[in-house]
Amino acid sequence: MAPLLDVKNLSIGFGAAPPVVAGVNFSVSAGETLALVGESGSGKTLTCRSVLRILPKSAQLRQGEVTFGSGASRSNLLKLSQRDIRAIRGNRISMIFQEPMRSLSPLHRIGNQVTEVLTLHRDMTAEEAKRDVIATFERVGFADPERAFRAYPFEMSGGMRQRAMIAMAIVAKPDLLIADEPTTALDVTTQAQVLGLMKDLQRDTGMAMILVTHDLGVVANMADSVVVMNKGHVMESGPAPAVLSAPGHGYTQKLFAAAPMIPKDPTPADPLPQNDLILELNNVSKTYTVRAGGWREKKKVHACVDVNLKLPRGKTLAVVGESGSGKTTCARIALGAEVPDEGAEVLFRAETGGAPVCINQLSRADKVAFQRQAQMVFQDPYSSLSPRMRVQEALTEPMEIHRIGTKVARRDKAAEMLRWVGLDPDMLARYPHAFSGGQRQRLSIARALTLDPVLLVCDEPTSALDVSVQEQILSLLERIRDGMGLSYLFISHDLAVVARIADEVAVMRQGVVVEQAPPETLFYNPRHPYTKALIAAQPEPDVRRPIDLAEVALGAGSPGSWPDMYRFEGVDAPDLIQIDPGHKVRCHV
Repeated sequence: MAPLLDVKNLSIGFGAAPPVVAGVNFSVSAGETLALVGESGSGKTLTCRSVLRILPKSAQLRQGEVTFGSGASRSNLLKLSQRDIRAIRGNRISMIFQEPMRSLSPLHRIGNQVTEVLTLHRDMTAEEAKRDVIATFERVGFADPERAFRAYPFEMSGGMRQRAMIAMAIVAKPDLLIADEPTTALDVTTQAQVLGLMKDLQRDTGMAMILVTHDLGVVANMADSVVVMNKGHVMESGPAPAVLSAPGHGYTQKLFAAAPMIPKDPTPADPLPQNDLILELNNVSKTYTVRAGGWREKKKVHACVDVNLKLPRGKTLAVVGESGSGKTTCARIALGAEVPDEGAEVLFRAETGGAPVCINQLSRADKVAFQRQAQMVFQDPYSSLSPRMRVQEALTEPMEIHRIGTKVARRDKAAEMLRWVGLDPDMLARYPHAFSGGQRQRLSIARALTLDPVLLVCDEPTSALDVSVQEQILSLLERIRDGMGLSYLFISHDLAVVARIADEVAVMRQGVVVEQAPPETLFYNPRHPYTKALIAAQPEPDVRRPIDLAEVALGAGSPGSWPDMYRFEGVDAPDLIQIDPGHKVRCHV
């Protein structure tokens, strides 16, 4: 039986340069999931976009065939007229794009955007289309489909926007779904639920799926067959169990080696020493007042509630949780960028034995001096550097603001910081667009280091990076911490990354710390249902260890659905109790 989609000898190039996709071959049958695996720049997305003929205008389809369909309807998509390919696009072949916020119009309601697929391809009336869309919204897990239909993209979380993109892709019941990194920017619990949803939809409708990803754990949970790409070429292909259990190519083996893993049987660690603390957050809460519905209606949102954290000097404290758990709010309060509610105390000690400084009570001038000693590495390496500033200007700007050194000394310091992060000082004259994502994150780290801080707050510094680049950045952060004696407050939603770098882990959910312990203890003996859900949701590159969706659903549900020992409503959470030395859990005694 012929496959539903058959790609033969596909080559794509730009201008007179060598092809960026060269001689790619793969096929996918009805009901099958094919994973295209590789790092950024390997040609995965370009290959998939060629199937739908939505390549950039400057791209050249130099050779190859893309055959789609069955029986008499089988045709070469690359030879179809624009009219015929439009009839297939979004109808028989749909695509979920990587960044939902960029793929959805901010000016139109979600329901109208999804309905458009049916009015274009099925000639439905607006009422019929709305009925189908509401049913699809229920299927993809919207708690209130009518409200989701009326919502704008900016009113939804990342996970909800991704569900809307999935709804848009499947509402017309396509034969083939192309999912381009559909879970990269999602929390691990939301990712697990979205992957489970896609498997259920595939089982119910029999559609074929091409899954574009760099995450081998996602591949192990989803794929029937695997194609590994690097620099536009296929390195290895075959059934998923064979490729994942015994990768034959060196590049595939390198991807496996770089993937962070939660330790299976770690040795429980001793609690961290508390005699030399660089940072303390005591009784920190933060409440925002936002518009509820009407112009005059207000409601209070508790971003974090009674948070108590202690960071020993030279150590790494990781704060883990999904989007909206209060992680970044705590980080901003720690840096003095947010003022906590009354009664909170944020203490900073620049030197061992020095008098503590209360950050939330500093004057404007004192806060500027504090910011020389505490810097932040942001999540997105693309938006954290100005595209109009050369690297030298970006790195010397903090020293200019704080009036440190002469112009020559600042340039020398910038060159030194580039060497620290593994880049060549000759790159100082370049603009950020000339760097890859991993190199830009190195530049962000170098910029944070130019003031010689003693505290570095890292807000999801590796979440947007490929696994091999992520490994390089984590190794770099470890080397800098040990070489310069830095202390890290590390914000993440990925427990596998935290297991690699952290000395202590605080797990947050809905503004409260629900469990806290060294990583060896936390992963060896998790007690709270939400911690268990985070661990269960972490995909592993092993087909014998699928994600336990039941465990994820239990812990990722509302606190009112947890077992009696941990259950609470609103902000009336039980106390954080020490159950073992260094191990705290929020539970009823």
